[in-house]
Amino acid sequence: MKVYDDEETIKRRRVEAPDETIERRARRDGSAGGETPEISVFLPVFNEEPNLPPLHQKLNAALMQLGRTAEIIYVDDGSSDGSLHVLREIAASDERVRVVALRRNYGQTAAMSAGIDAARGRVLIPMDADMQNDPADIGRLLNKLDEGYDVVSGWRKDRQDKALTRKLPSMIANRLISWIGGVPLHDYGCSLKAYRRDVLSDVRLYGEMHRFIPIYASWAGARVTEMPVEHHARTMGKSKYGLSRTLKVVFDMVTIKFMASYHTKPIYVFGSFGLCAFAVSFLAGLLAIYWKLIGRADFVQTPLPILAIVMFAVGVQFFLMGLLAEMLVRTYHESQAKPIYAVREKIGFEKQWRVASDEGQVKTTDMSA
Repeated sequence: MKVYDDEETIKRRRVEAPDETIERRARRDGSAGGETPEISVFLPVFNEEPNLPPLHQKLNAALMQLGRTAEIIYVDDGSSDGSLHVLREIAASDERVRVVALRRNYGQTAAMSAGIDAARGRVLIPMDADMQNDPADIGRLLNKLDEGYDVVSGWRKDRQDKALTRKLPSMIANRLISWIGGVPLHDYGCSLKAYRRDVLSDVRLYGEMHRFIPIYASWAGARVTEMPVEHHARTMGKSKYGLSRTLKVVFDMVTIKFMASYHTKPIYVFGSFGLCAFAVSFLAGLLAIYWKLIGRADFVQTPLPILAIVMFAVGVQFFLMGLLAEMLVRTYHESQAKPIYAVREKIGFEKQWRVASDEGQVKTTDMSA
């Protein structure tokens, strides 16, 4: 059984970035690990021992009805109960099951990232392991995906959770995220989604950013939609979510807004704050001089001169931070040869075209070369 460690993976990616790219490409094309399945279902697991056997039974039944090749990836996120033991038994009895066991509890975002890295399918479907998502909805998500969408997000329209501590904060957060991210979805917190593989090929997740994947996909030009899915009340185990996550979501939304608007031009936001600071400094200095001239207050009798000096220094710092951020952005893109755009498809590049040479001879050139 392969064990993933996020810290070691990050170090390995820094040193072996070309090999990582080759591995991802081979996994996508089906040249590694056998035939590429059509569907990869991956589930982060943390202390869900009693839910795993009935969940796998329902998931297996749902996938059998689809008639498509599929794999199931369970990511054990450092469970302290017997979840990993149960997953070993499930993997031994079902050849489609693979298990990724993290060394400790990294959180849902890291577990989702490990599932994405391990998946080989053309369509990736994450879902929770607490039996609140219904595996029967997978077929409906795939049908919606076949209509031409790249991302289909589940919407727990009839959510079976506590209204005050779960549903109300979630509703407020979803509206804020939709407004800030520009992708109007009712339920960013629903784990049950369907993604085409190419949408997630360059996604890197940090913090609690797994809920914002549809926004990342939309930035890359993906067609995003949502559809209602079933949601069941938890009957076994203990919920790992609470109001404490609301603050994390707020901080992540600030990051999302900054990345959406100023990812390639950070000097705009830092420069704007710098100009505001210079304006305050200039007005404070003028007011201090005016009061001095009319005899209302000397420079030592008012804090305005100090305010002018401090705000001028703050303005300079904002401009310098903006320039540093611009250097970092350029280093980020240029050191990896990372483009600032994403191409959906290329048309006509495989055609041959004819060029007349200086000697009057006609040459055929392959544009795909």
